[in-house]
Amino acid sequence: MNYTNPNTNRELLETVNGDSICDRLNRGRVAIFVDGSNLFYAALQLGIEIDYAKLLCRMVGDSRLMRAFFYTGVDRTNDKQQGFLLWMRRNGYRVVTKDLVQHPDGSKKANLDVEIAVDMMTLADHFDTAILVSGDGDLAYAVNAIAYRGVRVEVMSLRSMTSDSLINVADYYTDLDAIKHDIQKLNSSGYIGFAARPT
Repeated sequence: MNYTNPNTNRELLETVNGDSICDRLNRGRVAIFVDGSNLFYAALQLGIEIDYAKLLCRMVGDSRLMRAFFYTGVDRTNDKQQGFLLWMRRNGYRVVTKDLVQHPDGSKKANLDVEIAVDMMTLADHFDTAILVSGDGDLAYAVNAIAYRGVRVEVMSLRSMTSDSLINVADYYTDLDAIKHDIQKLNSSGYIGFAARPT
């Protein structure tokens, strides 16, 4: 599913040789913000393992990448996760982490919404297009704020896990289900959708 915000003057979504017109717009410098936990659970719903190298290439396309941020909670005693994060740092991502906090029910979580929002706002003058990989409606206010500063915002997530408020403030929306074959890991080797798994 691809969606262009009807409240903007963007071209109507069309398809040419399998590519939408939105993919052919001049996106200028692109900054990417990946909510690791949200993406992890989206991949579980889709029944796939994410190939992060493919994902980065799919998001950037022919545009100029300013920086790709990956946000995730971490357990510093988990050597496998630390290995994954090292791989991410060496393969195009700037990794932003927060220690997992254990809750009374025994679950461990780390909310990085504030970090994502602050980075988008702080860096907004340095990129033309923001790609947010998250369905979290708590980020809608920050997305709307950078849109008012002239930034084009694309949201990429699983539709069933995405807040309408976030889609409504985006210029363009991509459902991960529509591109899953382009971003999935085809075998079990290498690093996949592990990093954001709560422990």
